[in-house]
Amino acid sequence: MFNIQVYNSIAKSGLSKFDSKKFNISTEVVEPQAYLMRSHKLHGQPIPSSLVALARAGAGVNNIPVEEYTERGIVVFNTPGANANAVKELIVASLLIGSRDIIGGIEYANALIGVNDFAEMNRLLEKEKKRFAGEEIFGKTLGIVGLGAIGSMVANLGSSLGMKVIGYDPAISVETAWQLSSKVKRMDSLETLLSQSDFVTLHVPAIPSTKDLINSKNLRKMKPSAKLLNFARAEIVNLNDLIDAIENKVIGGYISDFPMPGMIGLKNVLLMPHIGASTKEAEENCAVMASEQLIDFLENGNIINSVNFPSTEMARTDGTRITFTNENIPKVLGHVLSVFADLNLNIIDMVNKSRGDIAYNIIDVEGKIDLAIDRNIANISGIVNARKL
Repeated sequence: MFNIQVYNSIAKSGLSKFDSKKFNISTEVVEPQAYLMRSHKLHGQPIPSSLVALARAGAGVNNIPVEEYTERGIVVFNTPGANANAVKELIVASLLIGSRDIIGGIEYANALIGVNDFAEMNRLLEKEKKRFAGEEIFGKTLGIVGLGAIGSMVANLGSSLGMKVIGYDPAISVETAWQLSSKVKRMDSLETLLSQSDFVTLHVPAIPSTKDLINSKNLRKMKPSAKLLNFARAEIVNLNDLIDAIENKVIGGYISDFPMPGMIGLKNVLLMPHIGASTKEAEENCAVMASEQLIDFLENGNIINSVNFPSTEMARTDGTRITFTNENIPKVLGHVLSVFADLNLNIIDMVNKSRGDIAYNIIDVEGKIDLAIDRNIANISGIVNARKL
C-alpha cells in the first residue's frame, strides 16, 4: 500500500486513477511515499524520510524546493502541456482585446443603462463607436519567446489566424520542432524577435536565467506600438523597467494574468487574475497526467515528465524490479552489479540514465527476490536511495 499525501483540490478524474487497494489517498497520511499537489508551497517544510516522489498538477514548480528534493533522490513530476490549450485560448483572447478596445466598448455599452429609447441608444452607439476602433491581428507579426508545449501551440494558432509568426528558443527540443508549423520562422536572438514583432508573448519557465529576461534594454528594442503578453511568470519581466516603458510609451501595452503592485490602473495595461489554466478541462488534464505519472513511478519505477530526473522507462518483466538513484560518479553502477553477481542473480534487462549530478537506474532481475537487496544497494557509497518493486 502506497501512502499519497494530497495538497490542494485535485480533480476527481485524477484521483479516480488510483486503485484503493494499492493506494491510500488522503490529506493527512503517516509516512507518505508521494505528494500530489497543485500550488501548495513546500519551501521550508520538513521532508519525510519516506518520500520518494512528488507530482504537481501543473507546469511551474516555483513552489517546490527542487534542488533540495533532488539531493534527497526525490523525483519531482510536472504536467507540461496538460493546460496548454487553456493558456493558448486566453492568449488568443488577449491578442484581440489588445488590438481592439473591446473592453472599453463593453463598458460604454453598459453605461447606457439609463437610456430607455432604442433610437436614442442606437444614435449614441453609432456616434461613439469610433472611440473604440482598433486594428486586426491578421497580417501582424507575433513573436513567441519559448517554443515549448504552450508556445508551439500559440505559434501554430497564430499562423492559422493569418499572422506572421516568429519564434525564439535556443533550447527547443526536436519533438517540439516537429510540431511547429513550417510557416513559423525561428529567430537567432531575442533582440531580433523583439524588434520585428507587433505582439510578443512569453512562454519560458521562471528559472535564474530567465529572471528579468525582459528589461529596459530589451524593451527599447520593441516597436512603440507593440504589445507585450506575459502569461508565463511575473518575474520574467522586470517590474520597474516595464512600468517605465509603459509610462513613457516605449511600448504600446502590456497584458498579463500576473498583476503586480504599481501596475494597477496604468493606461494600456490589462491585468487579470492568474487564470491562464483555470478551466475545468485543464484542471482535469493536469490531475490525470500527474496521477498517471505518479502511479507508473511508484509501481514500475518509470519516470516521465520529471523536472529533476532523466526520463527513464523500461517495459515490465515477470522478474523483480530494482530501482536506484546515485551520484553521477564513476564505478557506482559497477559496485551495484557486483551485488547481483555475488548473489548469483540473473539480470534480465536494465537501463541507466543521468541528468546533471544524478543518475537513475532500473534493473529487472530474474525471479521473485525476497532478499533485502534494495537495502544492500542503498549502503553502497554514492547511492542516494534504492527501491525493490
